[in-house]
This record gives sequence, structure tokens and C-alpha cells, in this order.
Amino acid sequence: MNTKIFVMTHKNFIQPSDSIYVPLQVGREGKLDLGYLGDNTGNHISNLNMLYGELTGMYWIWKNYIGNENIGICHYRRFFINEEGKMLGEVDYNKQLSEYDIMTSPAINEGVSYFEYFSKAHGKRNILLEGEVIKKICPEYYNSFQECMTDSRHYYGNLMVTTRELFDKYCEWLFTIFAEMSEYIDLSGLDEYHRRVYGFLSEQLLMVWIKVNKLKVCEQRVGIFDEKAETKELKQAISYLVSQGKIEEAISMYTGVLKIRPDIMLEHSDLKGEIPIIGKILMILLNESKSVDGEYTTYSNDLGKLIDYYKKNEIL
Repeated sequence: MNTKIFVMTHKNFIQPSDSIYVPLQVGREGKLDLGYLGDNTGNHISNLNMLYGELTGMYWIWKNYIGNENIGICHYRRFFINEEGKMLGEVDYNKQLSEYDIMTSPAINEGVSYFEYFSKAHGKRNILLEGEVIKKICPEYYNSFQECMTDSRHYYGNLMVTTRELFDKYCEWLFTIFAEMSEYIDLSGLDEYHRRVYGFLSEQLLMVWIKVNKLKVCEQRVGIFDEKAETKELKQAISYLVSQGKIEEAISMYTGVLKIRPDIMLEHSDLKGEIPIIGKILMILLNESKSVDGEYTTYSNDLGKLIDYYKKNEIL
């Protein structure tokens, strides 16, 4: 059985050379065509990407892709890897799926119940609604849903590889739940980041579905090959403003962007851990701009050099 891995992206990226990896631009409806396969043809929900995230790509595959290969979902910067840190190839996937029903990301243990973890990040309202909808339309899943809410482990990113048959069954179950939720869900007061409610809600549902269907799971290592696109874009924009001496504008951009996109500074987004450092550097530059001499303002207006200088002096 062949394997096809769809790489969900909303940005240009360096494509894997292996032809089993197929870039799929999610949320392409009304957006610039990046030159990849898009999720806005045929039966699609591309226009709902702000609510569903990469799930609009999964929906497109379910409804439009006619191949019968094993189906995989990766991201433009997250890929399944082997012990040597290399991306898996078709032989690797086929071997694993000859022994397991599904491949997922390694389960993360948050140390608290998933319900507590999710509620702290996104509020309780919609995850409680999700439980009520499951209880209503597929009650045979409700006990497992409750168990997964008390579990401290969860999969992330909707990363998976499984047979076409199981992929279709999962999508039918998942999107039926969300279609029902859409009749009741309250999106008022949610910012751009938190409006991707279905994307966030789906992550633990994969564990629920696997549990009920008694699937044999291979938790495979995941490699992050690049920083989040929005993280890189913020750094580039701040770097330009610093080079122009526009420190107040840089601070305004920094605080404004992080207010609506707090995920930009998460460990898996900001791989170098530079976003918090940039915030400190900007405040130093602002204070020094009001004095006659300043250590940082006289050192450089290159943000990269300032970050290195900060790290060196912080260690000393």
C-alpha cells in the first residue's frame, strides 16, 4: 500500500524532496495562491479556515482526494522523523502501518487534566459544549470523552498517518460533531488566535476516537524543522523598525501582535527563545534613547547582534 503525506501550510516553505509529501495550502479561499494544491476546490470549507485551522485541509482530502493510499497529515514545519532525526519515507510509513492502525505525535503529559489545561488556554465554554454534543449525537463516545478530559495526556497538531478507510471514518465522525456544534457555538469575544476553536477542540478528539475504536497506536517522534511563520515575520518586522530607530513603533507592534497571537512565543514556535529577549531589548533601547549615552544604542542597531550581545552579557 502506498502512502501520501499531505503537508498543511499557509506559507511558502522548503518542500521535502520525497514525492510522497504533497503541500496543501489551507485557507486558500480568497487568499494569495502560493502555487500549491489548494483546499478551495470541489466540496470544501476553505473559507472557514479562521475557525478550523488545518482541519480545512483534512476536510478537503476527505471530500475530494480520490486516491486509496494511506493518508498522512503533517505541517510545513512539523514532520514525523526517525531516531536519526530524518523525515520518514514511504517504506517507513508502510512498515509502521503494517504493525499499527495509526501513527500519531507522541502524547504530551501536561501534568494536569486535559480539561484544566484546555480551559486555562481557551476557556471552558466550548469544550463543555463539545461534550454535550458528543453525548447527544454519538453517546457511545461520551464515557471515553470524559476519561480523556481527566487524562493528562494529549496528542497535538492533528498529526497522523493511517489507512484511507480509517481516515475517512475519523473525518466523518469529527466533522459531524463540529457541524452540530456550529448550531450552538458562541464565538463572541474571541480574538484571531482563539477563533480557531475547532482546530483546538479537535486535538483531544483524536485520542477519544482511537480509544473507542481500540486502535493500535504508534506514537512517532516529530521534528520541528523551522520556526512558526508568524514568529519569523514578527522578528523580521521588529528588526527593520530597530534598524530605523523606530523603537516606540517596534514596542507597539511587539505588544500588539503578542496580544492577539500569544502562540508566537511558545517553545515550539520560537525555537531560539528570542521573543522574550526581544521584548527586554526593546525596553532597554527605549530607556537608553532618553539618555545621553546608552550601552545598547551605541553598540548596534542590528537586532540580531543585539540579541547575541544580550545573551553574552546575561551569562556574564
